[in-house]
Amino acid sequence: MMSALIHSLAWLLPVAPLFAVAWIGIGTLSGLNRGESGEKQTANVAQMAIAFSLGLLLFFDVLSVFAGVPGKLFIAEWFHSGTTRVEYTLQLDRLGLAIGTLVSFLLLLTIRFSVNYLHREAGFQRFFMVLSLFASGMLFIVLSGNALMAFVGWELAGLSSFLLIAFNTQRKVATENANYAFISNRIGDAAFIFALFMSYHTLGSTGWVEMMQLSPTQSTLYTGLMLAGFMLAAFAKSGMLPFSGWISRALEGPTPSSAIFYGSLMVHAGVYLVIRLQFVFEQVPELMWVLVLVGALTAIYGWLSAQVQTDVKSSLMFSTTAQVGLMFVECGLGWFELAAWHLALHAIWRAWQFLSSPDLMYLVHRPAHEVTPLLKNNSFLFTTALQRFWLEHLADWFLLRPTESLAKEVQDFDEKVVNRLIGLPSDSGGVQGQEQGWIDSIGKGRGLSGRLMEMVAAAFEWFEEHLILQGGGEGLLKLINRLGRYMLTVEQLLSQPRYLIVLIVITFVVII
Repeated sequence: MMSALIHSLAWLLPVAPLFAVAWIGIGTLSGLNRGESGEKQTANVAQMAIAFSLGLLLFFDVLSVFAGVPGKLFIAEWFHSGTTRVEYTLQLDRLGLAIGTLVSFLLLLTIRFSVNYLHREAGFQRFFMVLSLFASGMLFIVLSGNALMAFVGWELAGLSSFLLIAFNTQRKVATENANYAFISNRIGDAAFIFALFMSYHTLGSTGWVEMMQLSPTQSTLYTGLMLAGFMLAAFAKSGMLPFSGWISRALEGPTPSSAIFYGSLMVHAGVYLVIRLQFVFEQVPELMWVLVLVGALTAIYGWLSAQVQTDVKSSLMFSTTAQVGLMFVECGLGWFELAAWHLALHAIWRAWQFLSSPDLMYLVHRPAHEVTPLLKNNSFLFTTALQRFWLEHLADWFLLRPTESLAKEVQDFDEKVVNRLIGLPSDSGGVQGQEQGWIDSIGKGRGLSGRLMEMVAAAFEWFEEHLILQGGGEGLLKLINRLGRYMLTVEQLLSQPRYLIVLIVITFVVII
């Protein structure tokens, strides 16, 4: 009887906030809760959804004291193809129930705080809709019974983060920082997907319980690769080195979103993932030392950077980065239970600090703390901390700019090659003079592919001069001229170094 009751209610834990998202979204589109008159309805729906999840978790907490924790619950089958099955399962063990209750409690406090904080804001309904989406994402991360469902929450939390960093869409810096954070986190997302693939390859499943049953005699190579993917995803989501640059830019959103995203909850998602994989990490001690090294370096980076900040939110953010780095150190040393307690206490403390930060200047009667003597007496170290170790500039050079350039080149390839091959008009202008000017700007080929294309072009020129022109084949001459232009276009795009990386990746895919 009790088991049936648990199964009939448990599926609503991470799904209830999604009902709030749908209600607020439909109400906004239909005009039922727009403007100031709709604020009360919007706030009540968001609060009731997360309060329902919190109440249900408290019920399971009390039940677990007397009847034991429910453990892994099968809710439904999401996808089934051949031998591959994707199940909607929940992991309601001690860790999941404890952290899930904490997440719901802090979300409820933040949503309640936001009601007055965002009163009469133009994006009031949008804020609560996205915050409810984030609530669902965090509960999926914490309560899911397998890594695939946790990845769904991982992506929902990332999308919510992007939308709230760019909450003030009229400010260019807000949208730029949102893009910066979004692109930076894609590396972690790709690593998570790779870990899911390795988990299916090694275990045939992504369930946490199945991972905990891994035998030490199984292939450590595949286990290590799977853990490396999860670890890289955890580093990116929690803003560890070398991904620390994005998290300081994420403070462009409203203070409540900064408190719940980067002060108390989402920043700890990576730590939670590592704690959840405790048993597997203990089988690969080399990766435990990586956790210690990266965590220690990030803690030093966060502490030094926090010493030179002049605004409250940035100072709190770098302090948070340092504390999360220490949590990774604790995990690497095998103190997983200490890391879990550290996570919970730090989340509560940092949420209170962020939410009270607007009043902090009034409370302390001074703008900022004094610089530590270590930085005051060392100008180079002070400059390094002030520039945040130049991580943001390095990310611009090695991540954002190459991504933007690759996107532009793909668009050029599509417009100037693919569209013409299939007979569609080009968006770059159809004037013959413009086309000829663009072709003339190609210049000499570079590298092996460039030299090869030059040789091909020279052969075509000899063929034209000695066979076509002398033979009077005007139709074939036009065809070869057109083919030559296409090949020059392709050569220009493929001579870029980024395409070499794409070709290598395609080669690996074909081989596999």
